[in-house]
Amino acid sequence: MTKVLIVGSGASGVHFALTLLQKGYQVIMLDVGRERPDPVNPEDSFNDLKNNLSDPVNYFLGENYEAVVYPGSTGEYYGFPPNKQYIFDTPEQFEWKATGFAPLFSFARGGLAETWTGGVYPLNAEELRDFPFDYSELTHYYNEISKRIGISGTIDDLARFYPVHDYLLDPLRLDNQSSILLEAYQRHRNYLNTELNCYLGRSRVATLTGEREGRKACSYCGRCLWGCPSGAFYTPSITLRECFSFSNFKYYPNIYANYFKTNRHGRLESIVVESTGMKKHEEIQADTFVLAAGTLSSSKIMLDSIHRENGGNIKLTGLMDNRQILIPFINLNLVGHQYDAESYQYHQLAMGIVGEDTGKYYHALITTLKTALVHPIVQNIPLDLRTALNIFRNVRAGLGVVNLNFDDHRRETNYVTLETDKNTGETRLLINYLPPENESAVLKRTVKTVKKVLRKLGCIVPPFMMHLRPMGASVHYAGTIPMSEHPAPLTTSKYGQSHDYENLYFADGSTFPALPAKNLTFALMANAARIADRQF
Repeated sequence: MTKVLIVGSGASGVHFALTLLQKGYQVIMLDVGRERPDPVNPEDSFNDLKNNLSDPVNYFLGENYEAVVYPGSTGEYYGFPPNKQYIFDTPEQFEWKATGFAPLFSFARGGLAETWTGGVYPLNAEELRDFPFDYSELTHYYNEISKRIGISGTIDDLARFYPVHDYLLDPLRLDNQSSILLEAYQRHRNYLNTELNCYLGRSRVATLTGEREGRKACSYCGRCLWGCPSGAFYTPSITLRECFSFSNFKYYPNIYANYFKTNRHGRLESIVVESTGMKKHEEIQADTFVLAAGTLSSSKIMLDSIHRENGGNIKLTGLMDNRQILIPFINLNLVGHQYDAESYQYHQLAMGIVGEDTGKYYHALITTLKTALVHPIVQNIPLDLRTALNIFRNVRAGLGVVNLNFDDHRRETNYVTLETDKNTGETRLLINYLPPENESAVLKRTVKTVKKVLRKLGCIVPPFMMHLRPMGASVHYAGTIPMSEHPAPLTTSKYGQSHDYENLYFADGSTFPALPAKNLTFALMANAARIADRQF
């Protein structure tokens, strides 16, 4: 039986593994694998949790108050709660330095998608035009992933941008503000479509609206941001648990993957690893190797492998990420109303905008802020604290934020490479990113359109509160080992097979030759299943 070794347990890795396991392959998965803490008081709602916890301050703000955002910081309007910090813990072996980029890394079971917001948006034929395969190759795998993870949504005006796949579950119950916004859109639909090239509808989210395979339906407990206690909200660790049920699956946690070794014929024969917290190296052999550690981590393993082979430090160019802008708003129809904490907390509405001058699709998610931490929002209001808090209490039910996403393309100026310590020989990942020259004008025009849309929906955008997120904040990294129709060094085939090492495959975003504005996680999962199914 062929032995396939996969590095990483994120969204790509687990679906690659599950596809191979179903085909009978022997699969080994290497993972640092930081584990999620068990959910506390799983039957409690968000409000119950505040009342029932013995130490709610510790849970919500952290043992060392690490969730506190201090005045003057350039933080987000909603950050990561303390119980999700394990997702971002990095082993001491992994060192990096970035210029123009603020990367996030994860060595947790399930990877960075353990803290995603569940948006599942299939790339359409137009968005795949720079890929060496067409949309028809992904259709079956969109359906397969939808069946595996559970996706709720509906067919509405956004179907012009989001291809409709099978196994779509009933949509989630809308919170009050989302209902009001959707009703306002229906009243002004013709104007928004024809004058602003804007379309609004329901998000498609990886959250169950009915029980299935041991996972409960969403209970609207209000704890999404803090970690779904019922399994209704999908994360890759759920699929990893499914992999454990196969006798042909071996999972090795607490393992840090360093680099590959080749034989005299240029094929990979082993990967050099070490246990986290230790410096003892060992080798693990396999027939075929798969990198699914995430674009940056997979790139480092590739760079280290080349460095160990010939001593050189090359560049992997073409790093991409989605620029994001957070646009807070207040729905004037809800000023003075009570907010409902017991509702779904992530985005329930999405918006598609077609740039009048570019013809490009810009992707926006609308989140109504209900159980997010209060203080990061309040201290961004440009008034004294007492006044800001009084205003916040009065407008809380109408608060929301638009997360506006832009596409990216590969450029030589954006790259990853290695820096070698002359004394120890250890390597550090260097990341360099420069935004495109015309970015400012595109952002300005698109934000102007979003503000017009919000005004039409009965909302205002407070001055001086818009937040331009740094590159790297979206964690939608891609492009460093791109797929190519023509074999060339540091590229792959359309099936993710390395053109440098014939028994090496890349199953994550590193192979994407372009990055549309949509969240790419659904496409990553479908593409990983496609490669595993068609190449093995």
